[in-house]
Amino acid sequence: MLFTKHIEPCCGYCQHAAPLEESTVICVKRGVVSAHEHCRRFRYDPLRRTPPRPKTVDFSHLKEEDFAL
Repeated sequence: MLFTKHIEPCCGYCQHAAPLEESTVICVKRGVVSAHEHCRRFRYDPLRRTPPRPKTVDFSHLKEEDFAL
């Protein structure tokens, strides 16, 4: 979920890390690590997170009469 209180710890979202490649980050505390690891110094940075795309709405089951007044 986008607005949940509990964010799963992940070095890709940590304020101590900077992206290095697609799946690796460089951490101030631990050096080069996988983006999916985490440690006890994890601090969530919401600007590093890319939220998932919303699902597309399926309008195929609706008819023209559903939109008429």
